[in-house]
Amino acid sequence: MKQKIILATTSPRRHELAKNMGLEFEIIPSRYEEEMTAEKPEKLVKKLAYGKASEVAKRVKKGIVIGVDTIVYIDGKKLGKPKNKKDAFKMLKSFSGKKHAIYSGIAMINAKTGKTIKDYEKTTVYFRKMKDNEIKKYLETGEPMDKAGSYGMQGLAGIFIKKINGCYFNIVGFPVYNIYKNLQKMGVNVFEYDKWKGKITTHRHKF
Repeated sequence: MKQKIILATTSPRRHELAKNMGLEFEIIPSRYEEEMTAEKPEKLVKKLAYGKASEVAKRVKKGIVIGVDTIVYIDGKKLGKPKNKKDAFKMLKSFSGKKHAIYSGIAMINAKTGKTIKDYEKTTVYFRKMKDNEIKKYLETGEPMDKAGSYGMQGLAGIFIKKINGCYFNIVGFPVYNIYKNLQKMGVNVFEYDKWKGKITTHRHKF
């Protein structure tokens, strides 16, 4: 029997990746107010993801509630979404020729039983050196303004990135494998969903 899935996020990128996994889900935005406390990044993202998921789980009777929170971490500093273009320029300039880390916290709560899983994913991103005019041109596209760290790797920002170490989807904000393995622990099998039913066929070969 398929479990009801609830995403406690308004992010269209997360919605798209969840659809790509074949999941059928309901969107209930969390009312949790984030607090960027001075904690280790892996601890902070798990705390924020759990805060999002638990706020929604209290409002529903059943279903697996998924909360995800992503931050960018460089030189001991946590970066969220830019306040304005000046702030975005400063963030991108700090990445030039350096590496930084992306942390995503994942929290899953079975609203009926209370079973909870907390986890996180880390990816290291290596930027090439960027010229100021490149950064300014990128800012003019508007792409950076709604993204943690002021860039979207799945978009034009890919031209700045030399390599990554870790999960690509974590940079987008929805670490697919991590989500998948923890859904399994919650008793959710993605192959039970209609997108994948009957898609796998067995081919017999004559020798």
